[in-house]
Amino acid sequence: MGRGKIVIQRIDNTTSRQVTFSKRRNGLLKKAKELAILCDAQVGLIIFSSTGKLYEFANNSMKSTIDRYNKIKEENNNMNPMSEVKFWQREVASLRQQLHYLQESHRQLLGEELSGLSTKDLTNLENQIEMSLKGVRKQKEQILTDEIRELNQKGNLIHQENIELYKKVNLIRQEYTELQKISEQGYGSAPNGGVQATHTISNGYDLHAPINLQLSQPQTQKNGTSTSVMQLG
Repeated sequence: MGRGKIVIQRIDNTTSRQVTFSKRRNGLLKKAKELAILCDAQVGLIIFSSTGKLYEFANNSMKSTIDRYNKIKEENNNMNPMSEVKFWQREVASLRQQLHYLQESHRQLLGEELSGLSTKDLTNLENQIEMSLKGVRKQKEQILTDEIRELNQKGNLIHQENIELYKKVNLIRQEYTELQKISEQGYGSAPNGGVQATHTISNGYDLHAPINLQLSQPQTQKNGTSTSVMQLG
């Protein structure tokens, strides 16, 4: 069951207000630190509690952050077309510098332009490459594991299909055996020189093998009786 919606208003209970302040203050400070690290931003956070206690965070010095804020605020208030052009020129210069830094870092990761690096810089670069390789290998192993799992599932399905086909083949063999017994009983040898039938079935599953019949001419016996001989091949 989800948590109910909290009404944003002043908490009257002193204890609850203090607990809520402590939790949300810690969460706000954590978010400020993550923002500064992940986005390379200059962050300054100042909090005063209801009792007048100060809490602050700044990834750079708080004084430099406030000075920068005042400077930008003053420039924005007094901005004219010329100052706006200068502002964008500074932004372009800053972006070019960042681009140059990224290109240099990329070349160093490729093993180029390492002559100007110290031992400490090379060690840090090596650690970065090792961490990158670990991430690549982990992703590769995950992909291979997924592919192996998928192949195993396909193999199990094929195995089940083979079992079903084997059962069908055995059923067909049993039916063939029953038909063969019925055929032998129906076309067996007749006693006392009657009709003699020979039924040959191949080892395959063709139950409609051709039957060749030959009828011989009646022959007169010495005792005056005639016998018809039918050969079934």
